[in-house]
Amino acid sequence: MKSKIKNITIKYAIMPLVVASATFTGCEKYLNDTQLPADKVAAADVYLTDGTTSTAVTGIFLSFTISGAFNPSSGNNIGFTTGLYADELKALTPGNFADVFYKNAIQTGQSPFWADFYKKIFVCNTAIAGINNSKGILQFKDQWLGECYFLRALCYYNLVNFYGDVPLALTDDYNVNNVLARAPQEEVFRQIIADLKQAQALLSTDYRNGLGLTTINRLRPNKAAATALLARAYLYAKDWANAEAAASLVIGDVNYKLLPLAQVFLANSQEQIWALAYNTSRVSAEYGFYTNGMPATLAPPSAPNASPYNIFAAINTPLLNAFEAGDGRITNWLRTTTVTSVPAVTYYFPNKYKSAVAGAENEVMLRLGEQYLIRAEARAMQNKATAVDDINAIRTRAGGISLLPATIPQATLLAAIAKERQTELFTESAHRFFDLKRTGKIDEVMTSINGLKGITWAGYMALWPIPPADIIQNPNIKPNPGYLQ
Repeated sequence: MKSKIKNITIKYAIMPLVVASATFTGCEKYLNDTQLPADKVAAADVYLTDGTTSTAVTGIFLSFTISGAFNPSSGNNIGFTTGLYADELKALTPGNFADVFYKNAIQTGQSPFWADFYKKIFVCNTAIAGINNSKGILQFKDQWLGECYFLRALCYYNLVNFYGDVPLALTDDYNVNNVLARAPQEEVFRQIIADLKQAQALLSTDYRNGLGLTTINRLRPNKAAATALLARAYLYAKDWANAEAAASLVIGDVNYKLLPLAQVFLANSQEQIWALAYNTSRVSAEYGFYTNGMPATLAPPSAPNASPYNIFAAINTPLLNAFEAGDGRITNWLRTTTVTSVPAVTYYFPNKYKSAVAGAENEVMLRLGEQYLIRAEARAMQNKATAVDDINAIRTRAGGISLLPATIPQATLLAAIAKERQTELFTESAHRFFDLKRTGKIDEVMTSINGLKGITWAGYMALWPIPPADIIQNPNIKPNPGYLQ
């Protein structure tokens, strides 16, 4: 499928998603397994019944697990690529695909997320229009609409953080989308917030499956999920009061609580607000990248008759040094492997996901720990002393480290919150990379590790390149500076 926005028609945008939904037969996670005939996927009657509407919307959810940023079997996985690109991970085998991200050497033809997120946005737009214009009686109309607004907001949240100003496509009319210029980031965040408010109003407080039925599985967003992502959007928009208020709603919800470290990433844990599920043959992205099939000891690539490392990346020095001695996250969320050499080298790897059993863990997208850190930062920016309580809640759960004093200078507190985000949220989504950019620390931090990475960081690298094909097709889209076209 071409990446050009103008060429993403209704027929070709929806068809793969509907077909994909049939691949997950029997999976209650995104239930409705009804497969639409291929020649009907673009027709208006897709949205005449809850069953067919469910299939269309379920296809959008499934697309997040089989392509693009959250695909667990792709080297383009968002936590993996941005961990390498920033300062969380280091590539172990020079010259392979991971090294491109580690060396900050992305070129215009390698930007992995632009086209995929816009495909998902277009299908969300198509579904929103189809559901709103449906002549059928949809019992679960609010759920379907709320989910589409939520997913569209999630796509734009990622696009604006990777690329800066981006075209704001809000219609299923590709003739309109095909001439859009890049909208300012402030406008994009206003739309993200508007979409999440819509989702917040439409979604139920309980969790629903693809049939609209109440479920224990936290695999489709509910009102709390919309509120949690809204809190994050407010934080990025520097709307501190609303970020605090939204995070407080989630923290105060009795359905969620901080859990012991070993339980956080288990399927449907009470810390999880929303997670993505994979089909029965897949495990979490993190398990696949850092743990699956890895022996206790590896020979280095330079050893006689040795093959390159079969794991692509390990924890980088800046992240490892950010942990305080005794921090329980070191033993619970990291694992080690010793490379036999003289002297021997010990590498650390992310170990938040530990199970080889598909379904035992889901890919956590939103969790309560982040909400405490959002509220801590929002309160600190408003000079509220209660910010310390929130960061100490996370430090208490981590165990083995001292709590912050009740009175602390604002600058010191903000630095402590940034470090806590680094050690709490590492390799989840793109938190670290996005945090460095939104706080204005990206150039300082990345320049400081030039020697470690063997690169020369330049400011333009904070924004990823827009694919040249889209710029050629739509001259109103201007490229990000610094990249060859």
